[in-house]
Amino acid sequence: MTFRNKFYIIVFYINYFLISPTFYFMFSNTWYNKNGDNMSFIEDIKKEKYEKFVKGHKKSHFLQSYAWGEFSKKEKHLIPHYVGLENEKNELVAASLLLEKKLPLGYCYLYAPRGYVIDFEDKELLSKFTEELKIYAKKKKAIFIKIDPDNIYHQEDNNGQVLIEKENKILNNLKKLGYKHLGFTKNFETMQPRYTFRIDFNKDWEKIESNFSKTTKQRIKKAEDLNVNVSIGNKEDIEDFYQLMILTENRKDFITHNKKYYESLYEIWNKDNSCNLFLGKVNLDKIIKIQKQTVEQIKNELIPLQKEVLSKSEKSKKMEMEKRITKLESDIEKYKQDKREYGNIITLSGHFIIEYGDKAWVLYAGNHNVLSETYTNYETYKEHIKYYYNKGIKIYDQFGTIGDLRRENPLLGLHEFKKKFGGDYVEFVGEFDLILNKPMYFIFTRLVPIYRNIIKNIAKKTGKR
Repeated sequence: MTFRNKFYIIVFYINYFLISPTFYFMFSNTWYNKNGDNMSFIEDIKKEKYEKFVKGHKKSHFLQSYAWGEFSKKEKHLIPHYVGLENEKNELVAASLLLEKKLPLGYCYLYAPRGYVIDFEDKELLSKFTEELKIYAKKKKAIFIKIDPDNIYHQEDNNGQVLIEKENKILNNLKKLGYKHLGFTKNFETMQPRYTFRIDFNKDWEKIESNFSKTTKQRIKKAEDLNVNVSIGNKEDIEDFYQLMILTENRKDFITHNKKYYESLYEIWNKDNSCNLFLGKVNLDKIIKIQKQTVEQIKNELIPLQKEVLSKSEKSKKMEMEKRITKLESDIEKYKQDKREYGNIITLSGHFIIEYGDKAWVLYAGNHNVLSETYTNYETYKEHIKYYYNKGIKIYDQFGTIGDLRRENPLLGLHEFKKKFGGDYVEFVGEFDLILNKPMYFIFTRLVPIYRNIIKNIAKKTGKR
C-alpha cells in the first residue's frame, strides 16, 4: 500500500467517526430564519440577470464575472456556481461567483475571487448571505469558503497622502460572522494580490499624465523619438505575446501559463466583454535612419567648433558632442546586429488588459530581453492608459504590487516600476476563510502541505517525479 493511500485512509476514518455529515449537521450552528425577512437564496442565476447585477454594483470585479466562471471551468478545471439573494420583487441584492475546487474523499472548497458582490457594510445583509452560503456549501461537502473582497483597507495617493484611513468596520463585520482573517500579508502569498496601484480616471488627462514620474516622461519621450509603435493585436498575435511571457518568466523567475490559456481567455472574454492585447514594436530600419540623421545633425553643429583656439566651454561642448556621436554610431552597429538576429520589426512588449464594467486591469505583461533602451514598455503603458481613459473607463488597475518595501525585497523593482505611472497605492483588507468543517480544514491546510513536502523529499531521493 502506497504512502498516499495510507494517508487518505487515516483521513477517511477521522472523518467517518468524528465528523460524518449526520453528526456535523446535527451540531452545526447554521440556522435559517424563514420569517426573518423576505429575501430568498437562489442558485444557478441566469447569465443575463447575474451580469446586469454584478456590472452595475459598486463592488463589480472581472473576477466575479460570469465569463471568469466559464474560463475557470475550461482552463482551471473549477466548477462555477452563480448564487445570490433576491428580495420580494425578485431583484438581486447580493450575488457571488463561487469556484469549486474538488478535493480527495469527495470534499471541496469554494472560492469567491474578489467576492462577494454585496454591500459589506450592511451587516444584516452580509449575515443573511453568509448563513445561506453555509447551507449551500455544506450540501457540496465544502470544507471552507474563501473570499478576498475588493475592499480597500488603506489608500495613499501618488504623493503619499492618505486618502482612506485604515478601516476596521468591514474587517470586524466579517470576523463577527465567523470569517477567519488570514493576516496582513505583504507580498504575493494569497490567491489575489493584497496591494495594487490604481489610477482614478475622474480627472483631466493632463493631470493624469503630470503624475507620471520625471524619468517615465523622459523615457516615453525617447521611445516616441525612436518611433516606437503601439497597436492593438488580435488572437493571432497571442503567439508573439506568449513568447514574450516565456522570456519574462525566464528572466524574472516565475511560471507563466501555456499558450492555450491565453487563447481561451482572449476568446471567452471577447464574447460578451472586452479584452485587448497591446503590442509595442520597433522598426529597426526607421531607428537606424533616425540615429544616422541625429549623427549628421550633431556633425553639422560641430563645424563651428573645428578651429584651433577654443574657449573652455567650447572645448567641453565639443567633447560631449563627439562622445555622443561615438555612442550613436555604436548603437547603430548594435541595431544592425539586432536586425540580423531578430528581423527588422520586433515586438518588444505585450500587455494583456481586461475590461469589465467601468474598470480595466493590466492582467499580464511580458517584455523582450533586447532593446530595453528604446523604452518600448513605457510607451506601451502610456498608450493603453490613454486608450482606456478616452474610452470612458473610471478605474485603471495595475493588478498587483507588494507591501514589503524593504530594499532587499527582490520584488521591489516591480513595485517601483508600477509606481512610476502615478497611481494611488491601494491596500486591500485581505483574505478570509469561512470554515465549515474544522477537522478537515486542519487536515487540508496543515497536514496536506506536510504530506506534500514528504512526497517531494522522497522524489528527490529516488529521482522520480
